Formats: sequence, C-alpha cells, structure tokens
Amino acid sequence: MNSQQIEQVITRLGGEIAARATAVGAAEALAIVGIRRGGVHLAARLRADLARRLGRPAPHGTLDIALYRDDLAAHGAVPVVGPTDIRFPVEGKTVLLVDDVLYTGRTVRAALDELVDFGRPKRVWLAVLVDRGGHELPIAADFVGATLAVPDGQDVQVTLREDGAAEDAVVISTRRPR
Repeated sequence: MNSQQIEQVITRLGGEIAARATAVGAAEALAIVGIRRGGVHLAARLRADLARRLGRPAPHGTLDIALYRDDLAAHGAVPVVGPTDIRFPVEGKTVLLVDDVLYTGRTVRAALDELVDFGRPKRVWLAVLVDRGGHELPIAADFVGATLAVPDGQDVQVTLREDGAAEDAVVISTRRPR
C-alpha cells in the first residue's frame, strides 16, 4: 500500500466506525486508544476523521503493552517501556483500540489486559490497518483496512510520515533471523 491507498483506507474505516457508532448509540461515548507504537499515529488520523464525521473530537489515549506481554520471560531482556496515557474515564465508554498490524493477537490481548486496569468499558472495538492472518488467539478486528495472506517467514511493516518515513507505506519483507 502506498500513501494514497493508506489515506483511502483510513477514510473508509472512519466511515465504517462512524456508521456503527451512530447505529448503536455509541457516538457520544466513543473514545480512541492507539496501541504503541504502530497504532498511535493511525489512531490520531482516525480521530481526526471521526471528529469531522461525528461533530466532536473523541477522547483519546495511548497504551504501551510492554509490561503486559506474555513473552517477557522468553526474551530475557528488560522491556523498553513507553508511556501509557489515558486521561479519560474508561468506564462506560466504547473504546476503539487501534493498531497497525494484527498478526497473532497477542498484542491485542495485552492491550485488553492493560485497558481494563483503567476501568470497565461498555464495549471495545478493534481497528487495524492490516490483518495479515496467522492468529494464535481467538481475536478478530471489527474494522480492517486490508486483509493480506502473508506467509510465516515474512513480516508486514507499516511506515508512516509521523515516524519520520518519507511517505506512508505498507511493505511485506522477508523476516530477519533473531
């Protein structure tokens, strides 16, 4: 995907999310949380699109799931922890979790674990730019930009201008050995 395709996908996702939020009466209670790192900038873009559609900016935040990962012991390294920033009451909200790529589902599981530490949302929706398949947990996105069949030996990388990339892109590459 190139920059233009990514913008088109974000616009489409914004329309789908706004329509569902309106249909279920969740537009006023919608909050957006980006999963650090890849989902934060996508969440900001979706928030701007949804503000235009719904007539108000939704509360927003970020989650860093480093301490909630289920593979910390396996890696034996000290995790690099970024900030989690949720400054709104989660209780009763419809929280839209946003990430760049859905693969095994373990990142989303960790994000859900951390999110409930802030309160009990009414519902949680998941929006991803790319669902690459290969889920190891029974987790599926409610809103998907693109579905790609990517073999296990390859990675899906999302690069965004906000992270310093020259242009937005989704690239499939051969996985480097650890």
